[in-house]
Amino acid sequence: NFAISYAIKKSIEAKTMLTKINSAALYGIDGFIVNVECSVQSKLNDFHIVGLPDAAVKEARERVCTAAENSGLRMPSGGIMINLAPADRKKEGSGYDAAILAGILQCTDIIPQSVDMSDKCIIGELSLSGDLHPVNGALCLAAAAKAGGMKEIYVPTANAKEASVVKGINVYAVDNIITLIRHLRGEMPIEPTLFDKSLFNAENSFGELDFYDVLGQQSAKRALEIAAAGAHNILLIGTPGSGKSMLAKRLPTILPDLTFEEALEITKLHSISGLLGDKSIINTRPFRSPHHTMSIASLIGGGSVPKPGEISLSHNGVLFLDELPEFPKNVTEGLRQPLEDGKVTITRIMGRISYPCSFMLVCAMNPCKCGYYGHPTKECTCSNNEIKKYMSRISGPLLDRIDIQIEVPPVTYSDMTNGERGEHSSEIKQRVNRAREFASQRFARDGIKKKFSNAALSPRDVQNYCKPDKEGAKLLQAAFDTLGLSARGHDKILRVARTIADLDESEQIKAPHIAEAIQLRSLDRKYF
Repeated sequence: NFAISYAIKKSIEAKTMLTKINSAALYGIDGFIVNVECSVQSKLNDFHIVGLPDAAVKEARERVCTAAENSGLRMPSGGIMINLAPADRKKEGSGYDAAILAGILQCTDIIPQSVDMSDKCIIGELSLSGDLHPVNGALCLAAAAKAGGMKEIYVPTANAKEASVVKGINVYAVDNIITLIRHLRGEMPIEPTLFDKSLFNAENSFGELDFYDVLGQQSAKRALEIAAAGAHNILLIGTPGSGKSMLAKRLPTILPDLTFEEALEITKLHSISGLLGDKSIINTRPFRSPHHTMSIASLIGGGSVPKPGEISLSHNGVLFLDELPEFPKNVTEGLRQPLEDGKVTITRIMGRISYPCSFMLVCAMNPCKCGYYGHPTKECTCSNNEIKKYMSRISGPLLDRIDIQIEVPPVTYSDMTNGERGEHSSEIKQRVNRAREFASQRFARDGIKKKFSNAALSPRDVQNYCKPDKEGAKLLQAAFDTLGLSARGHDKILRVARTIADLDESEQIKAPHIAEAIQLRSLDRKYF
């Protein structure tokens, strides 16, 4: 291009010049604007980057210079100083490359000085050829740019669909640095990338997973329906082959559809972790099933710059822990506070980062080490002490936070051969949706706009919305004394009973609702 070639020749004679280009950085699920200040001075040839850069940012010098040379752009003679402001916040990653090169090119008038960059944000990693590689967290960075008053954001093409989800800011997909230059010079404008709302409204697909495939297990299906209607945590205890994992994997098929706000939160967390792939937005509730050899940092989140763990990646979805007693005890104990708070705060030298983690905990386990304690035909080979030792791997405080504990009996031969099939997931989901709508109407009458589940009711809300009738109160008192329930266990029963009443579309919690809720915690008495 003649115009660019002429500008390169003029850049050789460049004098001291200062420019400022906007970029953005991540801090947890949020972001903040980073001002990339570029100064080209007539002195010895050197290239410095300051502003608390990590190793990846410092290496931008080599990437920027090589990318410019291989794109036919000549770097200015003299010293180059790059300051990443605010200078007191650590900068990490390679997403500043494009902004650094753009600032240098504006110093040399390859990008004209007349181009107003104050409302533009540039993000992207440079390859040695000058192409822009994608970065993690583009959705969060676009949201930060909008919050910082930016009107335009330039991102790698692979990140454009994801960033376009943010309303109120024009998103431009950039293939390489030459494309960016020509757009800013007005020679070859790029069309903004628009968000396709139909991608979010697309029908959720879980493949072949359907409750119709589960033979028998009516009590377990009922327990999972209640759990889905109220977003309750659930523990499935049963012998090997009884269908615990099969049931748990089908739970997302009966959960209510995501709202757009919930989908945005999930997409941000997956984007930060680099798990979004080519999707612009996640439209199904996540189902995470980590292996029992995982570490506490993998579950909770961690790293020198903390990234989301499995509990945050399960936000607004399901975290399934199969073979619960096989997880290290320090890992399962790490669940206790996040289950109560709905968020996790990770503290490191560089600061404190909080991630949301409002998830349904679904656990499965055998009743003993050999797996056949309580089996109607197979003999258990474990002693009483071995059974107690195996069950003691799950602490009482963690069990107390699991609303529903249900036995999953072995499937009988008649269940497999009588030809009777269960309900499809779509039928169960309709009842779950009606129960959630019934609950939301009750909250709306009291001016409560954001109550998505009965499991999230605070102790004060339990007193207001979970009052049983006289017979139900007597039954609950008897269970409290007999089972030795804690105050938390008492409230858990009331929350589950509230959900059962919602499934019956009953404003009053009655004795049968309390009785079924107590029955769903009967494992406290049998095993623990």
